[in-house]
Formats: sequence, structure tokens, C-alpha cells
Amino acid sequence: MRALAAALTAGALVLSPLSGLGPARAQESTGSPESAAWCRSSATTARLDQAIADTLSQTGAPGALVGLWGPHCRYEKAFGVADKTTGVPMRTDFYSRIGSETKTFTATGILQLVDDGKVGLDDPIAKYVPGVPGGDQITLRELARMQSGLFNYSADEDFVRALQSDPHRPWTPQQLLDVAFAHPPVFPPGQGWQYNNTNYVLLGLVIEKVSGLPLDEFIQRRIIEPLGLEHTSFPTDNAFPEPHAQGYTRQTPDGSETTATDWDPSWGWAAGAMISTLEDLRTWARAVATGTLLEPATQGQRLQTVTPPGSNPDTGYGLGIFDAEGWIGHNGSLPGYESLTLYLPPQKMTLVVLLNTDEPAPGVPEPSSAFGTAITRIISPGHVFDLSAPAPAGG
Repeated sequence: MRALAAALTAGALVLSPLSGLGPARAQESTGSPESAAWCRSSATTARLDQAIADTLSQTGAPGALVGLWGPHCRYEKAFGVADKTTGVPMRTDFYSRIGSETKTFTATGILQLVDDGKVGLDDPIAKYVPGVPGGDQITLRELARMQSGLFNYSADEDFVRALQSDPHRPWTPQQLLDVAFAHPPVFPPGQGWQYNNTNYVLLGLVIEKVSGLPLDEFIQRRIIEPLGLEHTSFPTDNAFPEPHAQGYTRQTPDGSETTATDWDPSWGWAAGAMISTLEDLRTWARAVATGTLLEPATQGQRLQTVTPPGSNPDTGYGLGIFDAEGWIGHNGSLPGYESLTLYLPPQKMTLVVLLNTDEPAPGVPEPSSAFGTAITRIISPGHVFDLSAPAPAGG
């Protein structure tokens, strides 16, 4: 299988056609009359339609929801099918699992506690969570920026097998940490970079200890409600609001395709459990990139990035965000679903993509990134979203 390490790991930086679907079908946005696929230039609208349909075919994704908002466009469209058996079409008001975009919420919670004067980014994790290997040397900043050196629990082969064999099993944060801490660190704190879900489970526990609230309740009170994200939630079980698409994955013991729609997301917890919609992520994209809920100096800390080894030199990872060619945001991937939520500050443009698959296609290891690249080539040719590694010299 594509390792479950990649299910959420691929939900951030990635340095690297299904039968019976027929041609992609596009539907205008449901909702208010003003919501539609519109750009000031009709030629731009047509190019977007074609690029998205082509990428749907290229990636083999059953369906895609795309939202693009800016001074020259308000483009909200659904492509393809929500259910491959019935052929029910995608709808722009669907809920979707957003995987590692959950990290942007967890990081925001930590930064809110910084603004409250309750934690410091350079505090050691040992101050809040006991039993972390080398925890007196690992800071909250290093956890949020993927520089802790701790082992990523979702890369553990026994964990992968357990999750494959019983995807409805609930996991506790401590069980996830026990998996991680059974392995030695990968590198000394601050002396490397590795995308790592263990880091964000620890940050979730910090939020709970300092705030006195369960993580889902903290995020509801401090982030979801202030921003009016009425269709965003942090589930504590496998509940999934209607309407939603079926989510397709091959992360199974034998690599066969199945639906992961009602799999329990607790194994992702603070790193990947949340649910949202196209419209809510439109609001969230701008809030993350501009620091709506944070003090300016704290937002400045969030935007200080490091360049992951082997990545595009114009890509950096900050505190729960990446900056890729000026597009600030995050992506998400877990069995059955992928997401991409971005904001380009100079042009005040927002891009959100939601897919009902996490299956890679030949030459397309990360479907959501393929959509991001294809769309930004049209709408921001000077800022083309690209998470891929640069080609070797002469290659």
C-alpha cells in the first residue's frame, strides 16, 4: 500500500483514470444565486473549467469541489461523482474530511495561548507533557515547524497493519504517542526537518493541559465560533454530517479499493481529524494567512518558514502552514479524502480544492497538489503553486 505514513504525511508537503466514470461532469454551485462559476474574463472561466476537468481525468479522482475567490473571480463548481456506484454528482455544499489541514487549527490554538501569555514557543514540551524522549530539549516551536526529530507514529509498520485491519478502531492520543516513543529519535531537535504527526498530537495535549478544555471544545470556542465556521467540526468519533461524498481509498491490506467514508479519524486527532466545507475553508484560508485570530507579532512568528530538504526552494514550512510560491496554507490527506486550502495575500485570492479520494495516479503522487498547480497556472502565473522537488541538474 501507499504507506499510512503518507495518508497524513502526504497531507502536507510531498516532494515528489479509473474505469466507469465517463467524462467529468460539472455542476454550478448550490446555494445563493450569486454563487456561481464566474470570472471577469469568460476566457478565464473556460480555461479553469477545462484545466479542472483535465486534472480530474489525469488524477483519476471520482469528484472534485473547487472554490476560487478574488477580485476577478468567484468560481465555485463541483465536478464528477460523489458515489461511483450510483453516479450521484458532487455538490459544492458537501462536507468533507480535511485531514492534515487540522494542523492549521491546532497551531492556531497554540499561538492563541502564546497571545494569552500562557505558553511560550520556546518552552520545552517537557514542561507540559511528561515522558517525551528528549522532551527537555524539544520546543513547541520545533514541534509546530516539524523540527522535533521525534519518530512519526504513522510510519510504524505495526501501526499501519493495525489501522488497516480495523479502520473503525478509536485511538487515544497516548496510544499514538506510545507508538512513536517506541522508536529512537530521527535527528537531534532543530537539526533536521521531517513532516510528523507525532508533533501535533503533542501540541494538542499542550492545548488541553493549558486551557483545561478538550481539544475539540477549545477549537470550537476559540476558533470555529469566532469565525462563524458553522459547518466545521472536530469529531470525537466517526460521525460525518450529511451531505457528503463517498471517499475512495486503496489503503487496505491487499491494495483493493474501498470506501473510507465512515472510518474513525481519531488516529489523526490534532494532526488530521477535522471536517469542513468549501465555504468555511474560504473563510479559514484568509484567517490563517493574515492572522485574523492572532496578534501581528505572533502571526509573524507563524510565517517564519524553513525549507524542507529536497523541496522546491520557493517552498517553506512555518508553524502549521506552508508558503509555496507565495500561496500560504496547507493541504490534507487521509484515507478517502484530500483537501487544499490556500491564500495569496498580494492578490487577495483564495483557492480551496476538496476531493473524494486519496489514491495516487501514475506520475501524480498527490492529487490535490495537481489541482493546485493546474489552477494557479491560470489565475496566478507569477505564483504557480508547486510542492514538487526541483529536477536534478541536467535531468
